[in-house]
Amino acid sequence: MASIAGSFWSVRMSAHHWFACVMLVCASAATAQPVAVALPTAAPAPRVTVHTSMGEIVIELAPDKAPATVENFLGYVREGFYNGTIVHRVIDNLLIQGGAYTVDLQAKPTHAPFALESNNGLSNLRGTVAAARAPSAADSATAQFFINVVDNPRFDYSSDSSDFTKGFAVFGKVVSGMDVVDRIRLVPTQAQDPLPRDVPVTPIVIERIEVLAAAQQ
Repeated sequence: MASIAGSFWSVRMSAHHWFACVMLVCASAATAQPVAVALPTAAPAPRVTVHTSMGEIVIELAPDKAPATVENFLGYVREGFYNGTIVHRVIDNLLIQGGAYTVDLQAKPTHAPFALESNNGLSNLRGTVAAARAPSAADSATAQFFINVVDNPRFDYSSDSSDFTKGFAVFGKVVSGMDVVDRIRLVPTQAQDPLPRDVPVTPIVIERIEVLAAAQQ
């Protein structure tokens, strides 16, 4: 009997111990605080400052929408390609364009063209920046870029039916310095060999383009 009683008592003690442990766990679970999980933050969009002879223009790039176009542009920037080039095309109700010629209108050699990224959801609105290309060759963009000085929806991608309807790839927007852009758009222009029209009478020099550090954005 002692043996049986002892076994019974042991079982009762074990059951009591198990119940106490369960209660302790439940109590701990009830009082546990949720753990805060840090969500990843998106990297800031890269920006560049275009230093011109008429003032500074800050452009925010869109690598999420036009990755190849942005990388191509930044590659030229890092090489110093644009230093000393000019804004060679100014049309006051359309755009200003640069990235090809020196002050004496010598064309600079470029890298190979890249695939067009115009069907990216970005529209050629006032202040946006797009890659210039030959209207008759969709994948012909290299170093030239233009800033829309008015809304130009006709430059947007609309279809694959022709090279022109494939549009022009927007890859950034002006976030500071549109007053400089507007001053540039109003300068007098002329024909100047080898260009047939729209060349500023007084050269507008792109002195350099500088990539801004994240801390400066």
